[in-house]
Amino acid sequence: MTSRTPLSYRGAGVDIDAGDALVEAIKPFAKRTLRPEVLAGIGGFGALAEIPKKYREPVLVSGTDGVGTKLKLAFRLARHDTIGIDLVAMSVNDILTQGAEPLFFLDYFACGKLEVAVATDVIKGIARGCELAGCALIGGETAEMPGMYAAGEYDLAGFALGVVEKSAIVDGRAIAPGDVVLGLASSGAHSNGYSLIRSILERAKPDLAADFQGRPLGEVLLEPTRIYVKPMLALMQELPVKAMAHITGGGLVENLPRVLPESLKAVIYRSSWKLPPLFEWLQREGGVADAEMQRVFNCGVGMAVVVTAKDADLATRSLTGAGETVFRLGCIEARSGTETQVVLA
Repeated sequence: MTSRTPLSYRGAGVDIDAGDALVEAIKPFAKRTLRPEVLAGIGGFGALAEIPKKYREPVLVSGTDGVGTKLKLAFRLARHDTIGIDLVAMSVNDILTQGAEPLFFLDYFACGKLEVAVATDVIKGIARGCELAGCALIGGETAEMPGMYAAGEYDLAGFALGVVEKSAIVDGRAIAPGDVVLGLASSGAHSNGYSLIRSILERAKPDLAADFQGRPLGEVLLEPTRIYVKPMLALMQELPVKAMAHITGGGLVENLPRVLPESLKAVIYRSSWKLPPLFEWLQREGGVADAEMQRVFNCGVGMAVVVTAKDADLATRSLTGAGETVFRLGCIEARSGTETQVVLA
């Protein structure tokens, strides 16, 4: 496999002319993501980056993910300019939950036949996601594999590496009864639940170009995953954050327990936020039960954050000032051995 840096985007098996055209198209977008730690002059089989010198005991945090069947909707709508943001978001939001600052990102783009315009749109989206996360797009792979993919389709995977000071790792161990759970609003369905969404679309057969809350429905369904990196890194400079949970597939009920000590539970008040119109529409058109909605979708909350009660107001002001919509979801309580770790009250 041929690794590619911001100056070399032609992967193994890719037509030379198509590869060169892709290189020229994405150069300015990838260059905008570079950080001081990225070493110049690379372009061979690996990309090089230093660990920022501000860290005394750096711990590397890695994450990898894809976009799932949201890609099918992008193919259907022939809209490829935001799916790359989703790809970056899924990995950087994950490593953020350990308190990590994302340093760099690599992607894997595979197709049956390279369409330069489509690949350019995708990689421009990846570069935009890296800008939003403050990390560098330093390499990846473009693979052309005839016979592996249907015409006009492709697959994506992303890989993020971040760093956190050993003493500043966020792991949930400090959570205690009385702590507050805040929720950061999602931008939509993010990148989870799209198999169910596509089933609902097949059943309801809506016009994806029709108006939905002032925008085409298809555009609302493709809204990219929100990236919480910069607001949360800034918050962690202001006050201690005890835990973060990226609310992906499984919703609040399955993701919050991943950061909670066994002896504790999170009591979440359903009245603390309103189900966004998109999820109301999906539930109504699909006849989806409440429990299934809560298990499959984020239902409007893309990140959960645990802080002390005394820091909750300051955290809310900080995050709101950074452009986030913040909900006071609930609190942490002691748990008996038979209770679930997330109680929806």
